[in-house]
Amino acid sequence: MSLWLSGIGVSRGVVIGRVHKVHSGELDIPEVEISNGQIADEVQRFREGLAEAKRQLSDIREKIPASAPPDIAAFIDTHLLMMQDSAMSDAVEALIAERHCNAEWALKLQRDSLVAVFDQMEDAYLRTRRDDVEHVTQRIQRILLKQDRPLNAPRGKNTAPAVVVADDITPADIIILHQQGVAAYITEYGGPLSHTAILARSLGIPAIVGLHHARRLLSDDEEIILDGEQGHAIASPDLQALEFYRRRQARDARYRRMLSRLKKEPAVSSDGQKITLLANIELSEDSKAAHAVGAEGVGLYRTEFLYMNRDRLPDEEEQYEAYRKVVSAAHGPVTIRTLDLGADKQIDSGRSHSGPTPSNPALGLRAIRLCLKEADMFRVQLRALLRASAEGAVRIMLPMISNLQELRQARHIIEELKVELRAEGLAFDNNVPVGAMIEVPAAALAAPMLARYADFFSLGTNDLIQYTLAIDRVDDEVNYLYDPLHPAVLRLIHMSITSGQAAGIPVSMCGEMASDPRYTHLLLGLGLTEFSMHPSSILEVKRIIMQSNIAELRIRAAAVLESSDAAEMHERIAALSNGH
Repeated sequence: MSLWLSGIGVSRGVVIGRVHKVHSGELDIPEVEISNGQIADEVQRFREGLAEAKRQLSDIREKIPASAPPDIAAFIDTHLLMMQDSAMSDAVEALIAERHCNAEWALKLQRDSLVAVFDQMEDAYLRTRRDDVEHVTQRIQRILLKQDRPLNAPRGKNTAPAVVVADDITPADIIILHQQGVAAYITEYGGPLSHTAILARSLGIPAIVGLHHARRLLSDDEEIILDGEQGHAIASPDLQALEFYRRRQARDARYRRMLSRLKKEPAVSSDGQKITLLANIELSEDSKAAHAVGAEGVGLYRTEFLYMNRDRLPDEEEQYEAYRKVVSAAHGPVTIRTLDLGADKQIDSGRSHSGPTPSNPALGLRAIRLCLKEADMFRVQLRALLRASAEGAVRIMLPMISNLQELRQARHIIEELKVELRAEGLAFDNNVPVGAMIEVPAAALAAPMLARYADFFSLGTNDLIQYTLAIDRVDDEVNYLYDPLHPAVLRLIHMSITSGQAAGIPVSMCGEMASDPRYTHLLLGLGLTEFSMHPSSILEVKRIIMQSNIAELRIRAAAVLESSDAAEMHERIAALSNGH
């Protein structure tokens, strides 16, 4: 009898194979009180475990082929840097000495502390970086507990494609399993923005995450179908299901071949309208992958990683070098978002927020609000960004703008810094565009006013949807309410686009909605002409654009917005998305 399971599809593709379960789930961490005389030995034991973890990751990194996507080595480097960070090493040693606890217990305490910081972050992408903390600490824990078993795929000439099933999988595990020929994976935890999910997409490995109790419900060597697009897994499938998904595999292979031929084609609709396709990137190396699929620039480059997990703020020179490297590597304009963290994070030279812990950090002092309050910190970043603008086309994007005063104040600081740089003889682009992220309902409603002072808008739909609907999309209890097609959300998006058009400024979208082919027709109909997304989504969105009559889509989208009934609106959107 077949068993149908559903999780979150994070990397497309269909695999028909056999279940291979790995890992044993949660580690049992012993809590042992040690004496003064044992502290030095316990610190040494931790250092040896940490050194072995670093050695393992370094070995994995050395075996990555030079032709592999740049994301792969970058994720391993991220974990190596975390292991070298004092927040991981010195802090654990201090806990061993201060609390007289064994290394495993001290590491768990520090992990809990770091995870709590990430959990309070409003940016969903940054919040999922807690997974990296979990992965790094688990690797060290397994070494300390002597449970560090090698991760191996099943072997044998007649072995069917292996579908790994685990509680969670680290980026390093993904690389090992990929090198061993694993076809797909399923995890009980994780989300679409985790490094593991991003890496699976970069490698083209079909994957499902958040499929709770998968290890208990599935048996080793059981035949399974995995649909990484829909998030479905079918265990012990019948002949009808097997035949259906074999046809899907053949169709998908033809589709991928067709998409690859579009790399150098311009994104022009059937009625002759040019659409700009940009990439969301994390590292300068990602620019290569973006350019390879025809991205015309960078629509979102996050800067938070320069500030996190460190004892002191990055200075102007460090930031300038980081931004210069990205700008130099990009093929087209680069939109760089200024710091988007909150006051509850330890980002200011080790000083914690001195006031009471905010009860709701999502609505507190964060993003542009924090930057305007901590003006010295903000000025350092803006000086570095302005200097980087001399190396190529840079656009400065201000996050979480909610009123006109914030935008005007930020622009005033930028103008002051231009005077400083000019006096110092440092080069910069005097006309560098400064734009606002539209990610709170107040900004969308005030878009006509903001457009008079912004050089461009960028729709951050991930946050705009969450704030509009008052839900947290990574919270399992309420994420079913996360609806990009909610009438209120669509009207706010349309209002922002039309306000930008009326003012003659570009409007882009850098949220996940832009990369989802289900919404491409709708967004074109709403007037969006600039999309920014993960490079892996560009070709599919381009295909839809090239087959679209945008003038017709705009007439049909107007009818969608006029619908007063939610069910009717969804029916019209479905017809629009399907091209009917």
